Amino acid sequence: MAFIELYRDKLKKNFQYLDNLFKTNNIEWAVVSKLLCGNELYLKELLRLGAKEICDARVSNLVKIKQLAPKIDTVYIKPPAKRSIKKIVQYADASFNTEFETIKWLSEEAVRQHKMHKIIIMIELGDLREGVMGEDLMRFYESIFKLPNIKVTGIGTNLNCLHGVYPSEDKMVQLSLYKQLIEAKFNRKIPWVTGGTSVVIPMLLMKQLPAGINHFRVGETLFFGNNLITGKTLEGMETDVFKLFAEIIEITEKPINPIGAMGGNPSGEKFEINPEDYGKTHHRAIIDLGVLDVSDYNLIIPEDKNIIIVGASSDMIVLDIEKSEKNYHIGDLISFRIKYMAALRLLNSEYISKQIV
Repeated sequence: MAFIELYRDKLKKNFQYLDNLFKTNNIEWAVVSKLLCGNELYLKELLRLGAKEICDARVSNLVKIKQLAPKIDTVYIKPPAKRSIKKIVQYADASFNTEFETIKWLSEEAVRQHKMHKIIIMIELGDLREGVMGEDLMRFYESIFKLPNIKVTGIGTNLNCLHGVYPSEDKMVQLSLYKQLIEAKFNRKIPWVTGGTSVVIPMLLMKQLPAGINHFRVGETLFFGNNLITGKTLEGMETDVFKLFAEIIEITEKPINPIGAMGGNPSGEKFEINPEDYGKTHHRAIIDLGVLDVSDYNLIIPEDKNIIIVGASSDMIVLDIEKSEKNYHIGDLISFRIKYMAALRLLNSEYISKQIV
């Protein structure tokens, strides 16, 4: 079985880096745990670091978090589905919202459960995923602030999640101004402007973040140390908190070019024949990992830089090991660095063992 290792010391180093960064700038922050896909072993490691607030986009994950740490603040970070309202009120202290009807349902359920449910209003700033349009914000807020058992505690936005729109100083100023307008018109305090995500951290480091942004939600940079603007690792952070290992189940010298009439494979890929490779052979290794576990094999990078990923089927990935300086054998492990979206798929797979180092 293939497996993922999480390196405890590297995760701790990244957490402390971020915690110090935000404390220095008088900013509160929450950990986004959705990458861990509710894995209790890894959630316990996260909680052990001292996180005060956990965000997730799956109710089942929030259930596990509350079971492990009943007093921790939990946030459901996408607009709730109607059929999930009861559990969201039960297990999420707050939720991100963009629809009046949904907040009305949350209000009704919060009354039934004798709870106060907190709301963060998400505002559209150009990436065109979830968010209330700016010109509708005042009417939207006015329609919800009188609902019973509902408390608006913040406004926020998401950028770079769908169309890749980057945050900017102008957009963050705009978000901060929305808070001031609401407070002035309705004489009500909104504590948090949660405009910060992993992609906004470079702005904070470059002193370009307006003072009004006082809350961050961080997942990818915590687990990968990424500067999402430059694509490089932030100085002082670790990029390989996770590592993937897969076992070699076959090694054979085979022709480089396929033999026979060809069409697309089950993934829809079509391979082109290189006439210069006719008659040539390379040593190939097959590992016990496939597109069922990681949808895009381009998101996993062999640590042995002389290994080339040839292709993948549902349960196996084929590697060209011809140029490797290592003498591989059946049963050996191949290690891979993994990118965020690959980690998300791998951690969601029940076929991948999860371990801690």
